[in-house]
Amino acid sequence: MLLLGSSGWAVRRPGFVPGRASRARASPAPRGSATRGGRRAEDGPGPGPSGWVRLPVRTASPTRRSPDAPVPPTQDLRRDPLRTDAAARVTLDGFAADVDRGASTRRLLSSAPVVALDRLTVLAARSLDAPTAHLSLLGEERHVVAATGPGADPRGHAGPLAGSLCAATAVEGLPLVVPDCAADERVAALPAVRSGAAGAHLGVPLRGRDGHVVGVLSVSSPRPRAWDGADVSTLTTLAAAAVSELELSALAVEHRTARVRGQLAVAAGGVGTFDWDLLTGELVWDERLLDLFGYAADDFGRDIAAFEARLHPDDRSRVGEALQQAIETCGPFEAEYRIVRPDGSTRWVQARGQALPDASGLAVRLLGAAYDTTSARDDDVRVARILESMASAFFFLDRGWRFTYVNAEAEKVLGRRREELLGGNVWALFPDAVGSDFETHYRSVARDGRPATFEAYYPAPLDAWFEVHAWPDPDGVSVYFTDVTERRRTLLELESARAQAVAAHAATTAAAARLQLLATVGEDLSATLDVHEAVARLSQHLVPALADWCLVTLVDEHGGLRDVGCQHSDPALLDTVRAYRDARLSALAPDSYLHGVWRTARPVTIGAGATEAVVRHLAGDSPARDLLRRLAPEALECLPLRAHGRTVGLLTLFHGAEHGPLAPADLLLVTEVADRAGLALDNARLYSAQHRIAESLQRSLLTAPVEPDRVQVAVRYQPAAQAARVGGDWYDAFLTPDGSTVLVIGDVAGHDIEAAAQMSQVRSLLRGIAYATGAGPATVLSGLDAAVSGLAVATTATVVVARLEQDADERRRGVTRLRWANAGHPPPVLVGADGTVRPLAVLPPQLLLGIDPGTHRADAVVALEPGSTVLMFTDGLVERRDRGLEEGLEELQECVAGLAGLTLDELVDGVLARLVPPGHDDDVALVAFRLHPVDEPRPAEAGPAREPDAVLPVPR
Repeated sequence: MLLLGSSGWAVRRPGFVPGRASRARASPAPRGSATRGGRRAEDGPGPGPSGWVRLPVRTASPTRRSPDAPVPPTQDLRRDPLRTDAAARVTLDGFAADVDRGASTRRLLSSAPVVALDRLTVLAARSLDAPTAHLSLLGEERHVVAATGPGADPRGHAGPLAGSLCAATAVEGLPLVVPDCAADERVAALPAVRSGAAGAHLGVPLRGRDGHVVGVLSVSSPRPRAWDGADVSTLTTLAAAAVSELELSALAVEHRTARVRGQLAVAAGGVGTFDWDLLTGELVWDERLLDLFGYAADDFGRDIAAFEARLHPDDRSRVGEALQQAIETCGPFEAEYRIVRPDGSTRWVQARGQALPDASGLAVRLLGAAYDTTSARDDDVRVARILESMASAFFFLDRGWRFTYVNAEAEKVLGRRREELLGGNVWALFPDAVGSDFETHYRSVARDGRPATFEAYYPAPLDAWFEVHAWPDPDGVSVYFTDVTERRRTLLELESARAQAVAAHAATTAAAARLQLLATVGEDLSATLDVHEAVARLSQHLVPALADWCLVTLVDEHGGLRDVGCQHSDPALLDTVRAYRDARLSALAPDSYLHGVWRTARPVTIGAGATEAVVRHLAGDSPARDLLRRLAPEALECLPLRAHGRTVGLLTLFHGAEHGPLAPADLLLVTEVADRAGLALDNARLYSAQHRIAESLQRSLLTAPVEPDRVQVAVRYQPAAQAARVGGDWYDAFLTPDGSTVLVIGDVAGHDIEAAAQMSQVRSLLRGIAYATGAGPATVLSGLDAAVSGLAVATTATVVVARLEQDADERRRGVTRLRWANAGHPPPVLVGADGTVRPLAVLPPQLLLGIDPGTHRADAVVALEPGSTVLMFTDGLVERRDRGLEEGLEELQECVAGLAGLTLDELVDGVLARLVPPGHDDDVALVAFRLHPVDEPRPAEAGPAREPDAVLPVPR
């Protein structure tokens, strides 16, 4: 016998490697408990291979709990995860920018199983009796991978996270429960809610295997509805099933990729050959094999001992037996083993060979080849870890229908230990599967090479329904399955509940209509800040839905009553109602029902005979008596409109004899409407007051500019559409004692009355410094910076100060110098006399005011010819949410170039018309000047020159 080595080679049976020919697989079988490493699968998380942590064991199938059952953790309804403040934006931006979470999402998105997810989405909608359901994966955008229902976003739709209902669920990582979207301030402003597509919403997060939130499964209804604990539990369970579908699909793609990558790695690494002369003992390797084993040509001993020296000690006995078997039988040799290279690294090697006999039939030579399989081994180990950590059952059947792999969850569901299943025939271990849907589909997958998804029942001892996904594989069939018994039972219960719901639908229709009216009124009134428009909208909502006609009375700022709104269901009587509105307050006695409600803030109802009951309190000579008798109300309700603890108005509803007073439920609804209307009207009143204050402040701050004879100046100011119509933007133009014209454009941080007050301080300081010192713009800005700091004016501002100068020589040549300095403001635009347009930029850019009073500032100078125009503006003219400053400046220059031939007033008006859209959210200030020749009359379109009567020098 030929001795292969002197160290007794130990035998070690190779372990299972997923993805290779020795993989094990399984089929539905009895459920039960299996142990792995002393730990029961039910015991929860435990350590996995290579230090990986196994995901928690899969929860039970969807079980609908009673409505009184506790709801899984949901978002705190007192919080507003969709708020638009800076902290919320940082949270949402941070979620979208999470690199690890984004990678998890992309991994699942690239292989999302469309059919399976469509089925789950439809199931979610059916289970929760919701018209619409979405399953979205969330990266930097929201990607719809499955959807059902009218108005649902189509599969493949991608859109921004911000503004979507699923953003709150994803960021918080908890279920989002919204019974009434329109009434819930967290989501009421979102497009889906405002369009009416979402009246109620329920969403739960999808968590990937690494714990990151990768998506959201949600259902919604166009009408408000309640969600109970069972709804949340059902959707949470379906979300877990969706994650399993996504993970398994991604795993299948990764597994196929790993196999291809392993094959390419072997080809790229090269295959080495060996030739062992069994008579002389000489072993010859080619260069590739020498390199694989870490030998140099001169170091290789050219005998079997050199091979044994690199062979891993645990594999020596097994490889030795395989070699001995090939030599003794003159047969093939095949083994996969580990080698230890000189640097200590371990590599896997696959070797195949053939023993060659002499004339007598004895082996004299062993020829073969070997290649590196480490990469394939690593991929298989990684796949094995994933399969073991899955919360869903998985097994693999080879071509002989034998189990070659079973994960821990499959052991639990099938009720047998892995040792019992591996190597066993599925039809023998589970005889009831023969002739069933299981056998039909498994054999179809193996025969046709196409995956199959189906549900089937397996009798006792399993006695359960399973949802099964089977995929073809070159070595057999891969099977993923889930116990859906409880889900099917839930569906049957839902069908029964749906029948009961149809019977109860008629009784709830009226209540739903009342709630819808309440939501519509609240939303509609909160959408306007104009008092008269709010009153008109309130009247239109109440008539004819809840009254034949109505009057809305406001308490004015002087504490008096004023009828401001009215409506009648009969257009022919509307003028009569208006006439009664105009006459009744002066005719009503102080002890009338209206004054009583005003004093006590308690509603009053007159259920019958309302006409005469009110006429008794009207002055005898008032036309209101006849007008009321023509209107002939039989019943009325008068309710206070209250806000912030005080009565801001009164609402009176009138009903004809054919209708009578409101039912208790309708009266309760009107009371709620009155409360909401009171808040809306008070908000509108406060806004109107602020509006008036802002306009007065604006008129006092933005004075008319000076216009010396040779200089034409145009100024404009446009407030923000939704602000208090005043802010931090300002312009100025004045003369200094030396006759120079100073022009200023500035912007104080903020867009409210406080910003306007700060702007007034900064503007006044700048005027005083410039007038008193007569200094250049840079010196003026430095002085202003020091004054802002020294006088504790707590603000920052951007400013451009420009000064028109001209000495005797320049006056003779008709040239004017423009000297300017810029403190962090957008650069002015110069339109030359020849129509060329360019920005007046200062390089390097200088710091804005209020940051560092010691910063150095410098002037820039440019010579201007008669006919030149300079446009100075604030950032509201060029900046938008959807574009940056540079794009806006380019658009402004193009616009000015097209308008350069117009008069100065036409030019500035044209710029505003083209660049400031309706409803803009920032105020805009603009000052422009055009130089006219000194030796020619002032053009008519420039208007008369405006200069102060005297510009006195400052005493020194």
